[in-house]
Amino acid sequence: MVVDAPAITVSAVIPHRNRSDLLARALRSLFAQRLPPRVSLEVIVVDNGSRDGSAAVAAALGARMVLLGSNQGVSRALNRGIEAAVGDWVALVNNDVDLAPDWLGGLLEGALRADAWFATGKIFDASRRDVLDGAGDAVCRGGAAWRLGHGKRDGPAFSVPRPTFFPAATASLFRREFFDRTGLFDESIFAYLEDVDLGMRAAALGLGGIYLPQAVAWHLGSQTGGRWSDRTVAWITRHQLLLLSKHYSEDMLLRFARPIAVAQFLWAALALSRGRWRAWLRGLALGLADCRQHWRAGPRRGERRLAAALQEGEAEIASFQQAAGWDSFWRWYFRLAPGGPV
Repeated sequence: MVVDAPAITVSAVIPHRNRSDLLARALRSLFAQRLPPRVSLEVIVVDNGSRDGSAAVAAALGARMVLLGSNQGVSRALNRGIEAAVGDWVALVNNDVDLAPDWLGGLLEGALRADAWFATGKIFDASRRDVLDGAGDAVCRGGAAWRLGHGKRDGPAFSVPRPTFFPAATASLFRREFFDRTGLFDESIFAYLEDVDLGMRAAALGLGGIYLPQAVAWHLGSQTGGRWSDRTVAWITRHQLLLLSKHYSEDMLLRFARPIAVAQFLWAALALSRGRWRAWLRGLALGLADCRQHWRAGPRRGERRLAAALQEGEAEIASFQQAAGWDSFWRWYFRLAPGGPV
C-alpha cells in the first residue's frame, strides 16, 4: 500500500519598503513557482512603512500583508514575517530578487533529501546575467564575511553542492524549527550582516544547511539600501564589531587576534578608499559601544564548533578566490593573516 506523503506548507516572507515595482516582480516569481505535489505556498509581505502603494500591489497579487507603519529595519521585518508564518518551512526572499520557477521546489527537495536545516542556492547579478551575486556565504577567522563568488563569472567551482552553516537572507529556505533553535534575527542589527549573525548561531549549535547550485535566483542588489552609502558603511563597520563581541570567546579572540586585526584594517582601508571615513568612524564608535555592552569573559556555548566553521569558511573563501581570481581585500588578508590556508 502506498501512503501519501504528508502535506507541506511553505511560507515565503518578503521584507519590503517602497519600490512597488520590485515587489510586484518578486511576487510574480514566487506565485509562478512549480511546487512538488502536496506542497502549498503562502506569501507574506512585511511592509516597513511604504508610501508608494506597495500594500495595494501586494494584496492585488495575492500576498498577505504585515504593516509595520514605519521603517523598523530588515531584521525586525523578517522576524514579524516569521512570527506570522504558518508554514513548516519559511523562505526568506528580498524584494529585489527574481526566482527561477523551480527555485523553491529544488531547495525543498534538496533540503529534505540531505536532512538539512536550511538550503540556499546560486544567485546571479540580475544586471549581468553571467556574473554571480553569490554562491552561498562564508566567514573567515577574522569575522569578515564574503558572498562566495560575488562579482565573479559563473564556473564549475560554483556548481558543486556543499554543506554550509551560513544562509544568505537574500533568498534561502529554512525549517521552521531552525528559528526555534537559533532564535530570530537580532533586531539591534537594522540591516547588513543580520544573516551572518544567524549563521554564527547556527554554527555554534551545529545546525547545518546545504548549498544547492541548481536552485537559481537573480538579485538586483542594493536597490533600497544603496551601494557604498554612508549608512551602509557605518552599519557594516558597527555590525562586524558587534558580531565579534557576541560570538567570539576570549580564547577565540586570542587565537584569531591577528586575522581579526587584519580584517578590520582592510575593511577600514576599503571604506576610506571610497571616501567614507566619517561613516567608518561613526560605525567604529557604535561598534565599540556594542562591545562594551555585549562582551563577557568565559567560554561560549558551541565555541569549538563555531571556530571550526570559521576555519572551514576561510578555506572555502581561499579556494573560490583561487578558482575565480583574487579580490584585493582577500589577497591581502591571506598574505597578512598567518595560519590560514594560503
